[in-house]
Amino acid sequence: MESPIGLFGGTFSPVHHGHLRSALDICQALELSSVTLIPNYLSPHKAAQDVNAHHRLAMLKLATSISPMLSISDIEISSENTSYTVDTVRSFRAQYPNRPLCFLMGMDSLINFTKWHQWQEILANCHLIVSKRPGYDISDNSDAANLLTDYQTTDIAQIKSTLNGRIFVYEAHPLAISSSQMRQALKDGNSITYLTPPAVEDYIATHQLYR
Repeated sequence: MESPIGLFGGTFSPVHHGHLRSALDICQALELSSVTLIPNYLSPHKAAQDVNAHHRLAMLKLATSISPMLSISDIEISSENTSYTVDTVRSFRAQYPNRPLCFLMGMDSLINFTKWHQWQEILANCHLIVSKRPGYDISDNSDAANLLTDYQTTDIAQIKSTLNGRIFVYEAHPLAISSSQMRQALKDGNSITYLTPPAVEDYIATHQLYR
């Protein structure tokens, strides 16, 4: 079986080194062939973005241009509709019927996963790779605990040899960067140097975004 493909969705407003480093770490640790970053058009979980989708897509292209392991898909932006993960993974499954698909998310997303639109269908089309981060304890969350009881694997080989349906918890070491903090810094007129690639910083300045 061919190597798994990683799928990483989000608003990426703006993309930062935390996003990029996390994607690369998981790609290497789980021996994925690549990770495709998928900016959404309208997220069902978040308020409307103050920067349009095409700016977010342009910044992602700049940020990933130097890494052969990272690619971009505009599948959700080109739909110009609310972005449901189930539709995206179905599309990738149709494109790659015989390759494992791995959808990357944080532990905060797993806690709410059973509230996602057609969440069972998501697992029917891909694995979930969940980054375990400080501050998120699932011991008091029965839904997340039940998901792990039913679907968790600790065997990377199982992720690589099956197409879908497993949850793998990855011990992440995230960079302490958030898009919301960056947006606030820009609004306050403060520097975001070293938080995002220089090309993205230049793009934000050129187009006067997040002011």
